[in-house]
Amino acid sequence: MNDWKFIEPVRNIKVPLDMSKWNRSKAYHDYMNFVMSLNEVVRNTKITDSCHLSSNTKAVVGVLESLSSWIDEIPPLEQPQRFGNKSYREWYLRLLDNSENLISALLPESVKAATIELKAYFNDSFGNQTRIDYGTGHEAAFIFFLCGLHKILVLTDQDKLATVIIIFNKYLEVCRKLQTVYRMEPAGSQGVWGLDDFQFMPYIWGSSQLIGNTEEIKPQDIPSDSIAARHSNSYLFFGCIRYLLTVKSGPFAEHSNVLWGVSSVAYWDKVNSGLLRMYQAEVLSKFPVVQHFFFGSLMSIEKAESVK
Repeated sequence: MNDWKFIEPVRNIKVPLDMSKWNRSKAYHDYMNFVMSLNEVVRNTKITDSCHLSSNTKAVVGVLESLSSWIDEIPPLEQPQRFGNKSYREWYLRLLDNSENLISALLPESVKAATIELKAYFNDSFGNQTRIDYGTGHEAAFIFFLCGLHKILVLTDQDKLATVIIIFNKYLEVCRKLQTVYRMEPAGSQGVWGLDDFQFMPYIWGSSQLIGNTEEIKPQDIPSDSIAARHSNSYLFFGCIRYLLTVKSGPFAEHSNVLWGVSSVAYWDKVNSGLLRMYQAEVLSKFPVVQHFFFGSLMSIEKAESVK
């Protein structure tokens, strides 16, 4: 670890032609390998299952709880605009002012210098202060952050299950609170033709959780209010559905057409593999998303060794 040279991350994908750099990069391959390894670890598990809970996992959750408490301390302004409450900018400035100390406190001395890289991902994980919006690019930044913590062994293989069902679940809780309190807009929303206005990854890892579930929950249950209410605390997927049903109105097939289509798939393993393919095509292959990604030494734009 001592010979790792941490650098301030920069945006390397500046024009659409740069996308080939991203597709061939170490960062892309490391990111997908990380997503796939967590997808495997979380298979046939519940959020409520007991898992290894290290002091470092608890510390990361503690950071997220601090961010949540700031929302309580910075109430939304009364303003004429329906969306984009300007108090979010005050919350975001507090994030920028405090993130370096919060992240540095997570790291042992040997890798304290990684703060400069991890901070860039963390700061980009909770939305955009100018547009007051949030989308899958911000979600990806948080996964970059988690991948970085695993690379420098602040989180280890023993922490992989907790990374999803404890840390990532807490992250979703904070993001939903930000979205509802400050009326954040979806970033780059495809409207009814997108999977979800804000998130994607909890549907992937959440569908993996449901493979082989003993409650006989099937994909056809996706639009069900009662199933979502009963299982939202056990499965990431139905946590998303329950949240979606609180913020959307009207027939499910109209407001969430893609998820309605997913409900016709017979098995959760098919849902899972299909969503992974969709994620690579609709998120990781889209220049408007990837242009905002940061690259440093932890998540490198250099060509992956496996690419010829």
